[in-house]
Amino acid sequence: MFSAAPLIAIVIVLGLLVAMTTVGIARIEAAHPPAGQFVEVEGVRLHVAEIGLARGEPGAEPAVVLIHGASGNMEDMRLALGEKLAAAHRVILIDRPGHGWSARPTGDVYASPARQAELIAQALTQLGVRRAIMVGHSWGGAFATAYALAFPERTAGLVLLSAITHPWAADPGWYNHLASLPAVGPLFLRTLVYPLGWFMAHGATRSVFEPQSVPEDYLRRAAIRLVLRPKTFFANARDLALLKSFIVAQVPSYAKLNSPTIIITGDRDTMVSPEINACALAATLPRAKLVFLEGVGHMPHHAAPEAVAAAIDELALTRQAKTAVAV
Repeated sequence: MFSAAPLIAIVIVLGLLVAMTTVGIARIEAAHPPAGQFVEVEGVRLHVAEIGLARGEPGAEPAVVLIHGASGNMEDMRLALGEKLAAAHRVILIDRPGHGWSARPTGDVYASPARQAELIAQALTQLGVRRAIMVGHSWGGAFATAYALAFPERTAGLVLLSAITHPWAADPGWYNHLASLPAVGPLFLRTLVYPLGWFMAHGATRSVFEPQSVPEDYLRRAAIRLVLRPKTFFANARDLALLKSFIVAQVPSYAKLNSPTIIITGDRDTMVSPEINACALAATLPRAKLVFLEGVGHMPHHAAPEAVAAAIDELALTRQAKTAVAV
C-alpha cells in the first residue's frame, strides 16, 4: 500500500526551507537598505549613489563610474575605492540591473553587458554625466568595454580590473546551472540558495580574494549576502551563464575601441586568467596600458587601491588637459 508519509515529510521540509529563506532574506534586506537614490529608465528602477565632488565643481568632469562584478553590488566598489576617490572626483556608484537594489525585467536580454550598458547610459544622462571614466571589475569589465564600444563619445577612459574580455574554459558553477533549470530552478532558489549560500559565503569569498586576506567584516560591509535573494541570485546566474557567448561576439570589435584604457591585473589571479584576458586585450586595443600587480589575486581594487586610483587620476588629468587645450 502506498504511504503518503515520505511525501508529507518532503512537503514539510520544503515548507520549512521556504520559511527560513523568507525570514532570512527579510533580515538581509533590513540590514542592507538602499544607500543611494533611484533613477528610472525605460520603466526600470536603477539604484545609484553619488559621492565626492558635486556636479559642476572643478574636477568633477569626467565623472568616475564604478561598476561591480558578479555576485556583488555597488558596496564592494564603495568599500574598496569610494573614499579614496571621493576627495578628488565625482564618483558614481551603480548597482547593475538585477543586483543590489536595482530592478531587472524578465528576459535574458538583460543579462547582456551591452543591454545593461544601454540602461546605465540613460541613468548617467539623467544625472548630468556627459563623459565618464568607466571602472569595471571582472564581469564589470565586460560591461565597461561594451559601454565604451556603444558610447565612445561619452567614454573618457577605461580602467579594467581583472576584467573578463575573452572566451574562457571556466564553468559558471553547478548552482548557477541549477538555478536556470525550468521547474527545478525556482524551487532551488526559494528553498536551498539562502541556507547553502549563508554557510558557503565565507569559503567562496576567501577563494575570490586569494592570495590576499578577506577585508575585515567584508560580507557585511559589502552587503554581499544580498545576492542570496532569489531574484538576484537568478539574475547573477544568467549573467554568468550567458557571458561567454556575449564575449565571443564582442571580441572582433576591440580593434575599434579607441578610448584610452588602463588594464590592471594581478599575476596571481586564478579566477580570470591574465594571459587569456588582460594580455590579449592589451595587445589588441589601440590605446592600452597594461599594469601587472605582483602577488595580487582577483581583487586588485582591494589589494592595491592606490594603483587603481593612480590609473583613474592619469586618465582624468589627460582628459582635463585636452579639454583645457581645446578651450
